[in-house]
Amino acid sequence: MFDAGGDGRFYSHPHTLVPREALDGVRTRRIAALCLDLVLVTFLTGILWLALFVLSFGLSVFLLPPLFPLVAFFYNGSTVSGWRMATLGQRAMDLEVRLMSGEPAPFLNAAVHGVLFYVTWLFPPLLLVTFVTPDKRCLHDILADVIVLRRVV
Repeated sequence: MFDAGGDGRFYSHPHTLVPREALDGVRTRRIAALCLDLVLVTFLTGILWLALFVLSFGLSVFLLPPLFPLVAFFYNGSTVSGWRMATLGQRAMDLEVRLMSGEPAPFLNAAVHGVLFYVTWLFPPLLLVTFVTPDKRCLHDILADVIVLRRVV
């Protein structure tokens, strides 16, 4: 990682030039966005669970516990790969997710990014990787080949 000619930009990847202001406050904003997204995914899961429970007359109660990861998978995949490139929580915090090449993340990268995030919660010390990476990426960001940036207008 090095400064590109002293203009406040640095290379975080061979093909990407990231403005420094795009990383200001990203960690704090990501935490707030996570809280908003967890509330939203929990609410969506609850509505879907209740609807399926009623429609199946209670017979699907044993099949519904894995519903939260499925909702989170499709929520993250569809919102991050959409034209706004962010979940609703990330949009509220003025963040966007891109591939390291700078292009919008496709559905698979976005969904895998979400799944890896929830897997990372099983091993919380892995979240500390963000403090040693110069572009503030977490381990699940690195594995999904994405970067979370502030929306620079």
